[in-house]
Amino acid sequence: MAKKTFTPIPPMAELPPAEDINVKELLEKYLSGEIDLICVLGPTASGKTRYAVHLARQINELLASSQDCALSDGSACEKRATHLAAGGGAHDEGVGGVLFADDPSEGAGANIKSEASDCQGSVLPPWPQGEGPAPKEWEGFFHDSHVPLTQKRAEIISADSRQVYRGMDIGTGKDLSEYEEIPYHLMDIVDAGAKYNIFEYQRDFEKAYKDIVDRGGIPILCGGSGLYIEAATCGYSLPEVPPDPDLRAELEKKSDEELIAQLASLKSLHNNTDYDTRKRLIRALEIAIYEAEHPVQRTSFLPKNTYYIGTLVTREERNARIDRRLDARIEEGMIEEIRGLIDGSHPALAPSHTPIPAEDLIYYGLEYKFVTLHVTGELTLEEMRAQLATAIHQFAKRQMTWFRGMERKGIRIHWTNV
Repeated sequence: MAKKTFTPIPPMAELPPAEDINVKELLEKYLSGEIDLICVLGPTASGKTRYAVHLARQINELLASSQDCALSDGSACEKRATHLAAGGGAHDEGVGGVLFADDPSEGAGANIKSEASDCQGSVLPPWPQGEGPAPKEWEGFFHDSHVPLTQKRAEIISADSRQVYRGMDIGTGKDLSEYEEIPYHLMDIVDAGAKYNIFEYQRDFEKAYKDIVDRGGIPILCGGSGLYIEAATCGYSLPEVPPDPDLRAELEKKSDEELIAQLASLKSLHNNTDYDTRKRLIRALEIAIYEAEHPVQRTSFLPKNTYYIGTLVTREERNARIDRRLDARIEEGMIEEIRGLIDGSHPALAPSHTPIPAEDLIYYGLEYKFVTLHVTGELTLEEMRAQLATAIHQFAKRQMTWFRGMERKGIRIHWTNV
């Protein structure tokens, strides 16, 4: 009998090195203009939401105890802008005094770059010695300067592609109780059953970001949807792709294998999210074909300089957390939540209580796909639980692959243990 041979499993990619995040230095960077957005990212079950909320509280505590160095008028703003454009620090004389009562040392220079580069590069043009009016790219850069430091507060913007939906709470892991006093944005903004896309997210992110900054807040973007994070922080100008009934009819004639091959010829397939259902596959092709005919340009909306923090956890611990969390969500009522969406009884569907077709919930993937298959009788509870756990493990791995891909494109992510 021939001896069996086994192909060895390739070793898991080495985890990125962990850093300790100095919150005071991070806040200094924001207040000096060196960065204009903090982004907390990570795969599912890595603790990113809890970390972002804790970070917001730490920032708020520092702000509450700080000295007021807010600028009082436009000339002061111009003076500070001139100082920053020249590479000066936020603590230098004539720029408003020290930021923190217990830290009179000089802060880091603003390091405003003069040329646009990749996602991490600033697109702020030089403003030598503050001569003449500020370039339009500087507009709004100091528009919150009227707000005293002690009144500024951190606020969180969600970067989750499914937490935008009302009534989809347990399955998407909103965990709203964790936020308590910390304001959050871009959750519960769309009716369940709707199709929300990346174009709409970029528009809504810009609106939320500007609103926070205009009120003197400090925005923290938090989520695990890599495409949404890049759309918000890399300045892509995303077209709103209209439905093309004729193209869809043509694509419907092809097999899934043919559609996947066609999609792969138009874009890199980082994971199978684009083709886990035929409906999603055809829509992904519709978008890819449109974008091939209408090249994506860069947009100039803020932010320009994002500080990325990644929540780091081993694969083994992450998978264990996923399993524990899944059991907790089932116990909490996730199946009942999804059953209520299907039969129309969910309170979020009031006043019409129009049922959401099972196909539409399956479109959202993961929890909503597998639990819907269970509710409609296609999977037993045990089958649903086992298949869903495996799918979430795979999804988390794909998320890490996406984030490491961001690093390969030149984005610096400061990974930290949580």
